[in-house]
Amino acid sequence: MEWWHAVLLGAVEGFTEFLPVSSTGHLTILEKLLGYRIDDRDITAFTVIIQSGAVLATLLYLRRDIVRLIAAFLDGLRSPLARRNADWRMAVGVIIGSLPIGVVGLLFSDFIETSLRSLWVVGVALIGWSFVMLYADRTAKQDRPESSVTWRDTLAIGVVQCLALVPGVSRSGATMSIGLVRGLDRVTVTRLSFFLSIPALAAASVYQGFSAAPQISSGIGWGPTLLATAVSFVVAYLTVDWLLKFIARHSYSLFIVYRVIAGTVVLLLVGTGVVSAT
Repeated sequence: MEWWHAVLLGAVEGFTEFLPVSSTGHLTILEKLLGYRIDDRDITAFTVIIQSGAVLATLLYLRRDIVRLIAAFLDGLRSPLARRNADWRMAVGVIIGSLPIGVVGLLFSDFIETSLRSLWVVGVALIGWSFVMLYADRTAKQDRPESSVTWRDTLAIGVVQCLALVPGVSRSGATMSIGLVRGLDRVTVTRLSFFLSIPALAAASVYQGFSAAPQISSGIGWGPTLLATAVSFVVAYLTVDWLLKFIARHSYSLFIVYRVIAGTVVLLLVGTGVVSAT
């Protein structure tokens, strides 16, 4: 991989990770346009590993919240009285909500990395999930603040987060949509999406880093992979505050229109033979 490919892919990952447009979908499309075989083992691993840059940016941005939740969780383990704290419920909720995607990701890793790595899948998912986002956007009551979050909310969000393993669905789009359907306000569902992204993406990056190390070494190379990860971190950190505020205060309309247009273009390019699906 040429260095400018790594920089470009890292920048796209860092910017799109927090938007409900599917960072994996965009990386898959861009990788194909740059001439890579998107179902090769080193490419699929590269796509997951560079997400760790955005995870590190999230950890840095939310460091005070994370320290507070960890402290609340430890206090709750020692004292039943501390379990009445909203931070305890949030900490437990994040743990519970992170379990489904870990189980599904491990059980179906081969299928996810092969059969789902197709531009047909990306195009259909971009368009299809847009209707779910439209429904969530139009029916959202947003009458529940962060203090009302329970483990049932995070479990529901965690289960739906599993759909983000399909390129084009969008992890943030999935988690935010179900959160809005359950009545949570935009700020709360956005923050929940951030918290749930940390264990999911971090675990996936570490797993791919170890399991696909030989393929990366003999294929793309660790130099471009680490460069793209570093760029992802920088871009994500520079844009995360703006993205968080924008998503929290605006409807999904702009993203829905964009997703439908992008998905349609992808399907047309593949359907007319301009680019191959894999």
